[in-house]
Amino acid sequence: MGYRDDLDSDVQRLLNELCIKLGFCLPPDESRRLQESPPGDVDSFTDAVIEAEGLGDTTDTDLRRQVRTVVDQHMSRWAAGR
Repeated sequence: MGYRDDLDSDVQRLLNELCIKLGFCLPPDESRRLQESPPGDVDSFTDAVIEAEGLGDTTDTDLRRQVRTVVDQHMSRWAAGR
């Protein structure tokens, strides 16, 4: 899947929104890892964020849905910008 050249900035904006809106403020190493090699689809990115936040074992489907909604909004914009 091809992305625009400023994917690092796009991912950073996504992570910033997750931090501000949902309290998913990832440690710098995890944030950098996602910026350098972001998962290519909405569900994988959502799972990576939840795992990076240390909630990989959570079964809170409402929380996952909220994270997924933000991820989907951003990734849809990325695809539109190609």
